[in-house]
Amino acid sequence: MKSLLFAALFAGVVLAQTPRRVAPSKPAAHPDISGLWQSLGSPDVDLRDHVAQAGPYTPLGALGATPAGVTIIDGGLIPYLPAAAQKQKENYANRLKLDPAIKCYMPGIPRAHYMPFPFQIVQSDDVILFAYEFATANRVVNMKNHKEAPVDSWMGWSNGHWEGQTLVVDVTGLNGMSWLDRAGNFASETAHIVERFTPQGPNHLLYEATITDPAVYSLPWKISLPLYRRMEKNAQLLEFKCVEYAEENLYGDLKRK
Repeated sequence: MKSLLFAALFAGVVLAQTPRRVAPSKPAAHPDISGLWQSLGSPDVDLRDHVAQAGPYTPLGALGATPAGVTIIDGGLIPYLPAAAQKQKENYANRLKLDPAIKCYMPGIPRAHYMPFPFQIVQSDDVILFAYEFATANRVVNMKNHKEAPVDSWMGWSNGHWEGQTLVVDVTGLNGMSWLDRAGNFASETAHIVERFTPQGPNHLLYEATITDPAVYSLPWKISLPLYRRMEKNAQLLEFKCVEYAEENLYGDLKRK
C-alpha cells in the first residue's frame, strides 16, 4: 500500500515539473517590410562608377562637389543602343537644365529608391503603399487586384506578388520622362521594370531592379543595392515639397522678360 502511494506521489511530482507544451504560433506568411527606408552611397549621381568632381556652383566649394561612387549595375555597364548612348551623352552635357528632378518632377522607378531621401512602406494584404519624401511622390502596389496601367505616369503602374520572402513588383506604364540618375541615364515609355525587395535581416532589404526596354537597350540589365531601415529616435517621413525651389529654373526666363 505504501509503495502504491509513493508511486502516485512520485508521478505527480514528475508531472508538476514537466513544462506544459504550447503549440507554436503559426509564422507569418510573408515578412513585414513596413517602415522607413533609405539607401547609402551616391548612385543618384551616376549608376556607373564615377569619380569625385567639382560642382557647378563654385561659391559652395567642397560642399557643392560631387562625391565618388561605385556602380550598382551588375556588370558595371548599361547596354545602350547606339542612338540611346548618344542621347545619354547629350543629357549629361545639359543635365543642369534637363534633369527632371531639378524641376521637382516625380523621380520615377527605380530612381526613387536611391535618391538621398527616405521613403516609407506601409504594408497590407491587398496593397502596399510606397510614400517618397522627394516631391511627395507615392505609388500603390496592387497585391491582388492586378490590372494593366490605365495611363502612363511618372511612377508607373505596379502589380506585386510574393515569392517566398521576396516582394516582387512588376512596373509598367512609365511615361519615359524621368531619368535614372543625374548623369542622364534614362529609359523610355516602353520600359518594363521588375523589382525585388528581399529582407536580409530585421533592418536591411536587398533591392534589385531588372530593366527591359528594347527601344533603348540591347539587353535587359540589373541594379542591386541595400536599403537600410532608419532607426534614429522619431524617424519619420518629412515634407519636401520642392516646387517652389524650382520656380527660378522653370520660369526664370519668363520672369526676366
